[in-house]
Amino acid sequence: MGKVVTREEAAEVRRKAGLEGSKVVFTNGCFDILHRGHVEYLRSASGLGTILIVGVNSDLSVRRVKGDRRPIIPLEDRMAVLASLEFVDYVVSFEEDTPGQLIDAIVPDVLVKGGDWQRTEVVGRETVERNGGRVEIIDFLEGYSTRGIIEKIAAMYGQGSEKGV
Repeated sequence: MGKVVTREEAAEVRRKAGLEGSKVVFTNGCFDILHRGHVEYLRSASGLGTILIVGVNSDLSVRRVKGDRRPIIPLEDRMAVLASLEFVDYVVSFEEDTPGQLIDAIVPDVLVKGGDWQRTEVVGRETVERNGGRVEIIDFLEGYSTRGIIEKIAAMYGQGSEKGV
């Protein structure tokens, strides 16, 4: 099994980890145009346990959540880039708008979200806490966002400039 797995394979990874006493950490996102903020966030998440599983919104899910012009990067490529990070153990996609069903299937020990979330709003929190796990909120690295990158590119090329292409 490689790093890019199915929902069923991710659940099996979790089951085996529990038997071995390993702590499974789960986080999720669109990860469209992976940037330093994403990398630092994922590195921090990985330090909260033994195995880091990253859930990634499918292309259709990203469109529903972020709008018709997204994603910029297709799912297969986003997953491949995430899987190339040494501190990411597994990557799994989900079609739904939220990772709730995926979290129900995996039931991680630690559920991680970014600093723009309130603990009580975190999808999957109840499943994780009911099973003895915890939710961790990690602050974002200021100045890094996919939206900011897209806006910068639009400003640079939206005015018809060919410089820097």
